[in-house]
Amino acid sequence: MNAPFQQPGNPALRLLLAAPRGFCAGVDRAIEIVERALTRYGAPVYVRHEIVHNRFVVDGLRDKGAIFVEELDEVPDGAPVVFSAHGVPKSVPANATERGLDWLDATCPLVSKVHRQAERQIEAGRHILFIGHRGHPEVIGTFGQVPVGTITLVETLEDVATLDFPADAPVAFLTQTTLSVDDTAEIVTALRERFPAIAGPKAEDICYATSNRQAAVKAIAEECQLVLVIGAPNSSNSLRLVEVAQRCGATAHLIQRGSEIDEAWFAGVETMGLTAGASAPETLVQEVIDRIGEFRTVAVEQVVTAEEKIVFKLPRQLAD
Repeated sequence: MNAPFQQPGNPALRLLLAAPRGFCAGVDRAIEIVERALTRYGAPVYVRHEIVHNRFVVDGLRDKGAIFVEELDEVPDGAPVVFSAHGVPKSVPANATERGLDWLDATCPLVSKVHRQAERQIEAGRHILFIGHRGHPEVIGTFGQVPVGTITLVETLEDVATLDFPADAPVAFLTQTTLSVDDTAEIVTALRERFPAIAGPKAEDICYATSNRQAAVKAIAEECQLVLVIGAPNSSNSLRLVEVAQRCGATAHLIQRGSEIDEAWFAGVETMGLTAGASAPETLVQEVIDRIGEFRTVAVEQVVTAEEKIVFKLPRQLAD
């Protein structure tokens, strides 16, 4: 993380590096599943949807022999297929089994936990109010765990006000795992006010990695004029990190690579923050620091707010 000699008149830049940042246990597991599948079956291995929301990671796996498709009918008979970390509707593995495909499920275990909770709430006779973002793969996958008409999407506080259920209706709430902690808390509070007997998970569904990365950004953003978040535009948890930084008063930008950095962003900036979404590898963090070092002397300070030691088991088919 060494920077070049400081240019006259260009003061050193204090860079606060958030920790935790980058890969979470679910992303590590998903990538390892694809890599082990390539070793076991040989190329090509098909992957339904992006295994995680990061172009650098996807391109790297593609170079190793992974083929990414949108739907299962694009997978040839007899080919191995991996389902992405975001989860899939029940119909997808059922279809794969019916076709005799050798499939592997890379769904994050914390997403799978939400799927099981959804099934239990339906078995208990409750209608599910699901807090999430329309069209996100995780939302689509969760909706596909339960019968049509038994789950309703709630995206905003305004949506709570328009729900067409009586106050004593048998309802439950669940959430997408990659939401804003603060926004979700507000929506849950509104749901509890509207439906006093509403059931919910014993522990929050927003995953530890999402919560930890948002807390890490909060810890640095108030000291920063600028915060950069490394992540993809379709990465929910990365977009939430940008929002968190902005709410703390910093200017924040989402970038995928160091090449996207605009030197004009750094005019007058004395302290900046840097973090990475849960699908962004540490390689890209160093790339961004190196890019900034091309035009500013950089003094890096890592700010640690939590230690993450969670590791998820691989599917039985790939376990050593």
